[in-house]
Amino acid sequence: MTDRGFAVALIGPDGAGKTTVARRLQHELGLPCTYLYMGVNPTSSNRLLPTTRLAQALKVRRGATGTVAAPRQGRSSRGPFRRAVRGLRSGAWLMNRLAEETYRLALSWRARRRGLVVILDRDFYYDYHATDVSARAASPGRRLHGALLRTVYPKPDLVVYLDAPPEVVLARKGEGSLESVAARREQYLELVRQASEHRIVDATLPLDAVVDEVARHVRAFARSARA
Repeated sequence: MTDRGFAVALIGPDGAGKTTVARRLQHELGLPCTYLYMGVNPTSSNRLLPTTRLAQALKVRRGATGTVAAPRQGRSSRGPFRRAVRGLRSGAWLMNRLAEETYRLALSWRARRRGLVVILDRDFYYDYHATDVSARAASPGRRLHGALLRTVYPKPDLVVYLDAPPEVVLARKGEGSLESVAARREQYLELVRQASEHRIVDATLPLDAVVDEVARHVRAFARSARA
């Protein structure tokens, strides 16, 4: 038997209810736990490095919103000076991204050491898999990031996928096409099934039922992990 905690990641497409369910679990799981956002959007994160806060503040000041995005790739930059500037920006983005992720992974590790269940809202590996891990035309920085995600970053102890048909996800978020949402769902399911411990929960159920189902899986995993 061990008193060490574990990490459970809730993943799924935008519109599946990950944040809502994770926040509810924090209060209704019935186990000592903590919540940690592990997605790519700094405006949604509950823990950020000062450098990321500064970058986000500058972005908001310029009138932009959303994530602190990676520098664009393409042919728009001509000449050695502009290429050098783009290279510096790309390197700065990667270093801040790695620092941010390492920081949150350290927070997760510390909480598990204290015996807590760490409820991860999303997971870096799953969020970046399509762009950094498996993408064939990724930039060198993204390929490096993908290699670290694949081989160095710790994986969650339990992965819970909140599943919903593509038409439901599209109706909730209104982003992309039915084909792109369906393809993304298949990618998620393929990745989830590779995890040693994973559960799939129907996200079209009423919210209370989804929370209860996820909590049941987490409690069962806790019992088996501590037996």
